[in-house]
Amino acid sequence: MQELFGDKQFLIKLSKAKMPFGKYKDTYLSDLPEYYMIWYKNKGFPKGQIGEMMATVYELKLNGLEYLLQRIRRY
Repeated sequence: MQELFGDKQFLIKLSKAKMPFGKYKDTYLSDLPEYYMIWYKNKGFPKGQIGEMMATVYELKLNGLEYLLQRIRRY
């Protein structure tokens, strides 16, 4: 998983990232329902950058910090 606060550009990109496929296509990753993220955690996140971003969002949601991405996205 990407070092969470070590890369500002990653956080900015993560705040604007949208789900590229599936039921929640075009939904901001930080706005995905928690149950969906848990399902992916159990199933296994996709390979590549989208999987890394989803894993990071999962960790943020787990710790109640997804609001940080929503704040970053507003600026």
